[in-house]
Amino acid sequence: MRFIFRQWDGTEFRTQDHLQSFTNFMEYLFEYGEDAIRALRELAEDLEQRKIIDQWIEEGLLEKIGVRFRLTPRAINSMQRKALMEVFRGMKANSSEGHESTWIGPGGERTEGTRRYQFGDPLSDVDQSATLRNAIIHGGLGVPIRLEEADFKVHLTESKATCSTVILLDMSGSMSRWNRFAQAKKCAMAMYALIRQRYPSDTVDIVGFASGAEPIPEHRLPLVLPKRISMIDPQVRMRVPVSQLDQAPQHFTNLQMGLKTARRILGHRGGHNKQVFIITDGQPTAHVQGEYIYLVYPPDEETAMATLSEAIPFARQGIRFSTFALIEDYFFMDWINFVDHLTKLTKGVAFYCTSGDLTNCVMESYLSGRKTKAYLA
Repeated sequence: MRFIFRQWDGTEFRTQDHLQSFTNFMEYLFEYGEDAIRALRELAEDLEQRKIIDQWIEEGLLEKIGVRFRLTPRAINSMQRKALMEVFRGMKANSSEGHESTWIGPGGERTEGTRRYQFGDPLSDVDQSATLRNAIIHGGLGVPIRLEEADFKVHLTESKATCSTVILLDMSGSMSRWNRFAQAKKCAMAMYALIRQRYPSDTVDIVGFASGAEPIPEHRLPLVLPKRISMIDPQVRMRVPVSQLDQAPQHFTNLQMGLKTARRILGHRGGHNKQVFIITDGQPTAHVQGEYIYLVYPPDEETAMATLSEAIPFARQGIRFSTFALIEDYFFMDWINFVDHLTKLTKGVAFYCTSGDLTNCVMESYLSGRKTKAYLA
């Protein structure tokens, strides 16, 4: 063991309670997302809690913009690493046979030109000369030189992604039960950490789907929550213009739109292999037809057929397809038949598991390229 001796600067030594404080807060973030950030405003009114929050700000884990708090990239990376460590603790030794990709290696070779820095870019790719030049242009020759986010430039690199993955994350109202969504979100964040550490040439994108569907940026993922159920009618038949979707109930399940979004993203991604992971807990209850979105409950055949039709092109394009069906309280319901049909049409694989087993299943599928159906009840 190596020791480093230096003069004590008078600061208080961190106790185990202090080290655990942000770790505990991360657990709240996984479960409560944006609501946990809002709760910081109330906690900040307490003097003792305020000291802890100020310490997190000093350590670069939180930022305060006006009266609002915001997670920093350092905090998000910590959440991703925490999620990944939990995965590796839970996975069985030698449970995977190695990543399915045929080409594993570092990032692409640098080419001429630069682009603006984006969240998640490695610092090793920062073009120091271009960044300093921008800072001087914007701030003058004064000392010290002040760097703004817009000043940072990174080198362009050739795309050498070996595997491009899109995770379709169900955000419908039922995902709030059994802690499903918190586990699904933790799974997605662990994927980011895994790829960054072990497969830097791979890519992963997250698409959330409920009544509609949209990509979820990496820095927003810790904050998202499943949609709140806003109506409990036993039967729903509603038609809403796509342009007015934000005015409609948000808690339905539009897997069809999620698949459309995933295919569009993969069309712009490189990589020798492309794959889609679907994490869901129920049969689709919404679909697009023309310029309208149909919200339907109980699920009907028209919605199922529209969704299955959207999945067929994935098989034609050779895109690997994996569905992770969460079955805590739905194992004997008809939607399992929908997953079987989806799996057959896409020549994919289905995992029937509880939310507690979800992350292990996703990681095993990603690392080993598993192609057989699995039941983990």
